[in-house]
Amino acid sequence: MTGKKNGIGLLHRDGHTLRAVNSAEPLSAVRREHDLLGERDVPAQVYWGIHTLRALENFPISGVSVSRYPDLIKALAWVKKAATQANLELGIVPATKAQAILAACERLVRDADSPGLRPLCAQFVVDVIQGGAGTSTHMNANEVIANLALESLGHARGEYQHLHPIEDVNASQSTNDVYPTALRVALCLGIERLLAAMALLREAFEAKALEFSQVLKIGRTQLQDAVPMTLGQEFRSYAVMLGEDESRLREALALVIEVNLGATAIGTGINADPDYAGRAVSLLARYSGLPLVPASDYVEATQDTGAFVQLSGVLKRVACKLSKVCNDLRLLSSGPQAGFRDIQLPERAAGSSIMPGKVNPVIPEVVNQIAFEVIGNDMTVTMASEAGQLQLNAFEPIIAWSLFKSIDHLEAGCQTLARHCVSGIRANHELLAARVRQSAGLATALNPYIGYENATRIARQAVAGDKTVAELVLEQNLLTPAQLDEVLRPERLTRPVRKHRFEPPA
Repeated sequence: MTGKKNGIGLLHRDGHTLRAVNSAEPLSAVRREHDLLGERDVPAQVYWGIHTLRALENFPISGVSVSRYPDLIKALAWVKKAATQANLELGIVPATKAQAILAACERLVRDADSPGLRPLCAQFVVDVIQGGAGTSTHMNANEVIANLALESLGHARGEYQHLHPIEDVNASQSTNDVYPTALRVALCLGIERLLAAMALLREAFEAKALEFSQVLKIGRTQLQDAVPMTLGQEFRSYAVMLGEDESRLREALALVIEVNLGATAIGTGINADPDYAGRAVSLLARYSGLPLVPASDYVEATQDTGAFVQLSGVLKRVACKLSKVCNDLRLLSSGPQAGFRDIQLPERAAGSSIMPGKVNPVIPEVVNQIAFEVIGNDMTVTMASEAGQLQLNAFEPIIAWSLFKSIDHLEAGCQTLARHCVSGIRANHELLAARVRQSAGLATALNPYIGYENATRIARQAVAGDKTVAELVLEQNLLTPAQLDEVLRPERLTRPVRKHRFEPPA
């Protein structure tokens, strides 16, 4: 017999029986429910029902339940609220039932928005990964909302003759329009938080770019010394990269806001009133505060997952950029004696159980690992999207889980990198200045004034000997001291400038 945590305590599986252990109620406290496969006993104290029970038995996959994602639960509640209000206005669901369902949906939204345990969200116990194109998640929502509504009407949970999870809560709907619509709404909420986290990190890099704007250093290409730049320019490039990806993410968001609510089973709108889809989408946009629009072709929208592939690709792009930046931070801070040592990262933890004094770049390292995961998640989304067949993609649950993980972990990674690393970075001023003075890369700045051949010879001599480029130029009478000072001014080394015409030294 095995146990599994969920929203009602510990579920024990014994053969084909799933029993709830709760100190407040005896094990015998059950209610009998039925579906097309037969009858089963459901723990009396839970808000979910027989369809959820079967999903618990069928899909012990990840150990992560839908309750882990309150955004999805809130989105499902909004969808059900919009559908019910539309059905009420069209005379499809009686007012008494509709008002009870609407109140139940509002309770779910409040629960999802509240900090802490979220007891109603905890009733969403099905595994995130499931067969059936999201039907188990959808039925979990129908049952929870129905039993909340029954409770408000003074009936016991499971007395579906008074208000039914499918007949009433699911009127005019199908998993195939409810689940993808709720998924898109939930993704919009997550993307907005990710954008805020990316902006926080971008602003941290912008602040460091300003702080380091006068810190001259040697840039590198292919890990070899190149030409001078400022440390501020280096950090500003990271801010610009993040800003570009914020724009790409907003572009991807514009595809996600197109929903197929009202499509019902395959996009034909069967079992729905002709006016239902327009009303339901308009109401959902109002409840969620999102600029949702109905798909232009519901048959296409019900089977197409291209928006998810596009979003996942942008998340992968963000991950690649973040990982590259973290690679740079680890290289630039490598040392503390035998590495690059351009910068110092904040010390966050002891780095070794055997090497005294060692401190590792643990914050960039964890963000690197997030990036690796996101890149893998993108492959999962790609394969799941490609595997769709005919009028429906059955694999949206794994798409949902992959995208939720990518968004949540990127958000946490951006916040962690900004607060625990970038904001505390320091420059090694003296070392950077000395390297610029000693660098053969300064010869590149002399090309327009002493010619490529002379500059090449000077650079080679500087690398091979113990004299600097400046010393060799003066020694060989290629420029006067005043001319050399003018050419090597920091502002001339780090940005485009008009060439001065110098007379050769006498």
